[in-house]
Amino acid sequence: MAQSHDMMSRKPPGLRLFGSAGSLRTYQTLVLVLTFFAYTCFHMTRKITSIVKSALDPQTKVGFSHWGRLHTSNSLNMGWLPFNTVDGSALLGEIDVAFLAVYSVGMFFAGHIGDRMDLRIFLTIGMLGTAIFTTLFGAGYWLNVHNFYYFLVIQMISGLFQSIGWPSVVAVVGNWFGKSKRGLIMGIWNAHTSIGNIAGSLLAAFLLKFGWGWSFAIPSLIMAFVGLIVYIFLPVNPEVMEIDIDSREFNCEKDTVKEPLLEPGQEVKHKAVGFLEAWRIPGVAPFALCLFFSKLVAYTFLYWLPFYISHTRIGGEYLSDATAGSLSTIFDVGGVLGGVLAGHISDRLNARAITAASFMYCAIPALFLYRTYGSMSIVWNICLMFITGMFVNGPYALITTAVSADLGTHSSLNGNSRALATVTAIIDGTGSVGAAIGPLLTGYISSESWSAVFTMLMAAALLAGLLLTKLVCAELKGKVPSNASKDATDTQGTYSNEV
Repeated sequence: MAQSHDMMSRKPPGLRLFGSAGSLRTYQTLVLVLTFFAYTCFHMTRKITSIVKSALDPQTKVGFSHWGRLHTSNSLNMGWLPFNTVDGSALLGEIDVAFLAVYSVGMFFAGHIGDRMDLRIFLTIGMLGTAIFTTLFGAGYWLNVHNFYYFLVIQMISGLFQSIGWPSVVAVVGNWFGKSKRGLIMGIWNAHTSIGNIAGSLLAAFLLKFGWGWSFAIPSLIMAFVGLIVYIFLPVNPEVMEIDIDSREFNCEKDTVKEPLLEPGQEVKHKAVGFLEAWRIPGVAPFALCLFFSKLVAYTFLYWLPFYISHTRIGGEYLSDATAGSLSTIFDVGGVLGGVLAGHISDRLNARAITAASFMYCAIPALFLYRTYGSMSIVWNICLMFITGMFVNGPYALITTAVSADLGTHSSLNGNSRALATVTAIIDGTGSVGAAIGPLLTGYISSESWSAVFTMLMAAALLAGLLLTKLVCAELKGKVPSNASKDATDTQGTYSNEV
């Protein structure tokens, strides 16, 4: 009786009020929609600073390094102290790295806490906290704040609340979905990252003409509203809704089940897994390190692409800050397709590592071509930016969604999805360290040469692919005998029955 009362109290108030009788498919759809919009809001508010940068620091319009210092596209905009000084780009880079450093550290704690409290409440706290401190950053416009440390501290606290989002939404989705077509489902679902970037870019760019403070305030209000909807309606797991899901959906089979991403012949033994033990799950460390370099590339584009576009001659002309912000969304449009393709391909091949590594290697020539030919014309810039976004965001989306969920529901966890947020936080938290380093280095390097920035990004993409070499070899070894003969597959025992 007490357990039934506890389950009832954990049900979302909206579902208790309007009735909670629904099918599994209904709740799965509700979870996908709510978590999609929740994380869209996280990325929408995260994208704002990259759009506002050019308004805060308009006097450093620098094109290619050999062109020298160039004129501003808006001589009437004198920027905002302290960012419109000679060190403006470096200061903005320091704010980015402070935000991402706190975000990456907070991610580890958020995952640990998320496995031990109601994810609906935890996610709501993250959304409302992010909305409040994003608004406070923009309030500097109306309060006439010019103290660098005000903006720095506000962004750091915002990063702490932002770190709650990803472990929470992945854990909730992982609770409701098994491994069948997980790559495709989560690849489509992960479009929230790019959709959030696009929404943040367009909305912030549109609001710039009213004053840069509005670019922070309006998206924050939208996020607070969605956060309340999440609190009212999000069911965190089937048990809360008293739904029994067939255990086969989550591949919780015998103790000797063998998993994808394992070494040949390596079996899994069920045991309790803590934070440090989670690092030892086969595949966690290499994918986490791969994501370190993958997010370094992705987040450099996230924070600096609008700035790069507005400070570079495209077709012989400079674009306005608002136009550059809108044009940068093409990168995220390509990212949507890249995430879906990576998920679908990895499902069809049952090869997460091969897919992720292949995309990272393809990102290298894409980055080179965008840097070399992207300034020829708007058309060339759009086409090459789209392709670059597809290859850069594809593996980033795959690793942070399907791979994290695969490893977070690994059979060594004995089907314990309560560890899912921890494993997700380990992978994405490690990646977020790279996400902090990339924008920081770019803030310093770009003042000397954007070519050097792109060289750094290509090197990072190469390292990301190389870090998966061992897992790629394991996946290839598992596929060669399966194509050669059925008997060889039975004796090799490299992968699970999914292969």
